[in-house]
Formats: sequence, C-alpha cells, structure tokens
Amino acid sequence: MRKRERENPCFVCGHYHKFEDGEVCGICGHRLQEATEKGPQQSAFSTEILPQFLYLGSYDNASRPELLKAQGISRILNTVPTCQNLYKNSFIYHSLKEDKTLPFDECLEFIEQTRRDKARVLVHCMSGQNRSPAVVIAYLMRLKGWQLLQSYQWVKDRRPSIKLTPAVVQQLQEYEIEVFGNNAGTTPLLAALGLPTFGFGFPNPPPLAELPTFTSQAVSTSLTSTPFFNGPERSDSVALNTNFVFGAVRQEQPVARAAMDHSMDSS
Repeated sequence: MRKRERENPCFVCGHYHKFEDGEVCGICGHRLQEATEKGPQQSAFSTEILPQFLYLGSYDNASRPELLKAQGISRILNTVPTCQNLYKNSFIYHSLKEDKTLPFDECLEFIEQTRRDKARVLVHCMSGQNRSPAVVIAYLMRLKGWQLLQSYQWVKDRRPSIKLTPAVVQQLQEYEIEVFGNNAGTTPLLAALGLPTFGFGFPNPPPLAELPTFTSQAVSTSLTSTPFFNGPERSDSVALNTNFVFGAVRQEQPVARAAMDHSMDSS
C-alpha cells in the first residue's frame, strides 16, 4: 500500500482501500458509489445520537468490532433476542429476552449506568430502524425531558432511515404518558407520522358504507325528482320507460296480449 493510501482512509468506512477507484473494502465490504448509482452514501459507523455516549445502529454495526472500538464503544444493548452477541470478551452486553414488547425501564437502566460510568453504548436491533430507535427515543424522554415528538425528531434528524411500526409507536405513546402524566403531548405520533391507529393489535375496521333505504312508492320517471334511496344526491337524470313498483305485484295483461297468448297455447 502506497504512503498516500495509508494517509487517506476512506471517508465513509474509515478503512484503507482504493475507494476513489471503486475498490471494495476488504474489512467491511464498503464500496464508493458511482455518480450514476442511486441512493445516499451510508456510513459503516453507527449513528451518534448523543455526543461521545449514545449510539444507534444495526446488527451489521454491532458485528464490526474494529469500527465499534474506533468510536470508543465498549457496551452494547441488543434489543433483538435472536441476534447473537459475537464478542463477549471485548464488549459488555445486555440482551433483551422479550421480542413482543420493549421493556423500556430495563433498557434505560443499562444505558444510564453506562452514562454514569462515562462509557459509550451502542443500542441496536436487526436493521436499526424500529426497536433500537424506540429505546433511544424513550431514553431521551427520560434523560432530556423531551416529549415524544421532539425525541423522535431528534433521532430522525440523525438517522433518517428509522421506520417505526404502529405497534412500537403505541408503546412509546403509552410510555410518554407514564413519564409525563397529564403533561404528555396532545398530538399522537401515529397521526404525525401518517400511520394507521389500531387497538388490541388489530387494525380498526373501515367505516360501513351507507345502505340505501328503499321506498314502497312507485318510481318517478326522473330519478332526480323523487329519488328512491336516501343517499348522496345525483346530478344525472335517467328517464324510465315504465312505472315500477317494488314488491311482488301482478300486473294485468292487455286484452290483445292475452288473446295472443291463448292462440299460442292452443297451437
């Protein structure tokens, strides 16, 4: 490796490879995107939420010890029970056992102890988009005294890729009420994010369509003059060729038609 390459590490992943020539990093697999490729540059480092203390990332971030040590991270909060803790001899881990709900108080106790010890902690889930951001948001509500919307925006500004699910947002809103009581925010985060609300784990059913109410009167020759159902007004006018009555009413046949039918029956 030439001297210039040793002095100029990749500005994205921090490793030494010919990123300007599109060479793939032998350590983390990063490659500099070409101008014709879509998508923003993604750093291989975890996202710094609070300076020199709180970091947010994915399982991929948690699987790269050289990058974790470069950021000074010594403790890892694993929010996904199915994710393995790969480097127990190098980092202090705390793993959640429950995958249905997020035990915020348990998580926040580990993070706060890290702060007291003047250490640095990474909070991660599988993609760094849902469970781990929720834990970080809950911590900001406790530590900073920020309400849910402000805490969410702080994390979103630093890691735009986060995508909270309605179930996780529901837990955060309940936790906000637990933290702030009557002073909790009045604007639900679900509504602010444009996500559907739900109850008991199921989405709300769509509103029932208004059913027409039929009348027993004969239909007029124009639908606009006397509508036969109580619904939205119609602007079109349809002329009917005959009068029509709802119900099983036998109509008298004309004499000529009856005679014709008799002649056909006798043939």
